Amino acid sequence: MPIVTPFEMLKKAYEGKYAIGAFNVNNMEIIQGITEAAAEVRAPLILQVSAGARRYAKHVYLMKLIEAAVEDTDLPICIHLDHGESFEICKACIDGGFTSVMIDGSKLSFEDNIKLTRQVVEYAHDRGVAVEGELGRLAGIEDDINVSQEESSYTRPEEVQEFVERTGVDSLAIAIGTSHGAYKFKPGQKPQLRFDILEKIEKLLPGFPIVLHGASSVIPEYVNTINEYGGRMPDAIGIPEEMLRKAASMAVCKINIDSDLRLAMTAGIRKYLAEHPDHFDPRQYLKMGRDNIRKLVKHKIISVLGCDNKV
Repeated sequence: MPIVTPFEMLKKAYEGKYAIGAFNVNNMEIIQGITEAAAEVRAPLILQVSAGARRYAKHVYLMKLIEAAVEDTDLPICIHLDHGESFEICKACIDGGFTSVMIDGSKLSFEDNIKLTRQVVEYAHDRGVAVEGELGRLAGIEDDINVSQEESSYTRPEEVQEFVERTGVDSLAIAIGTSHGAYKFKPGQKPQLRFDILEKIEKLLPGFPIVLHGASSVIPEYVNTINEYGGRMPDAIGIPEEMLRKAASMAVCKINIDSDLRLAMTAGIRKYLAEHPDHFDPRQYLKMGRDNIRKLVKHKIISVLGCDNKV
């Protein structure tokens, strides 16, 4: 099976009231853990590459690794650029074989966001590539994204229809209370997604796929393991998984997961090295990190996204 675009998988997700997992990838072990889990439960996948991941692993290496995963699993897999901040990076990814790109003009004015997004859409659609836009700004820090709580803003439902019509985007990332990174809420704070905003957008854009960024749940098992073996991570609360499942039953068709993958891998590596201090074979400690990734992704697909057995 060739690498696919997200058009059909997002359409099916909307109709089926589930979401596709969009998992960020940085190296071979992460790609293997994600795709092995998806193959086990027969789930479609979106593998996301950030600008930071392209710098770290190089575009060509990530492409070849994902191509190998497609051949190994025979799954429908889409390659997506996460948070492209310029036309140039979107163009480079489109020209380099990506089947979907996100252009993030959320820090711009409404009109400038439309102008930039439309430019990317015109280039992408001429080449059969999907485009995700963004309205509203998520707080948090992750890779090149650094938005303070003061700078963040909820998506304004009254803007979405005009934005989608004037840009021609294929999906829209919105801000309804999620945030980037592992430190989303402090102990005592109550996480809450603005389902009222989502409901308004769903009515304004019937059948249109909505995206949630910053949707990791900061699973305590991995945070506790990291701290048990020498970490210094403060207590943090992520997005409750039942809220994500509710969003997936509405208009949200793509849910991004990155921080949970990093926590799972780091927990596995720390545990292995602490228990085997005389070992120095990367294959051993990376294998434990990969096993944690596989376990996490399988759980997300079945219990949160609901996209198992959808291939």
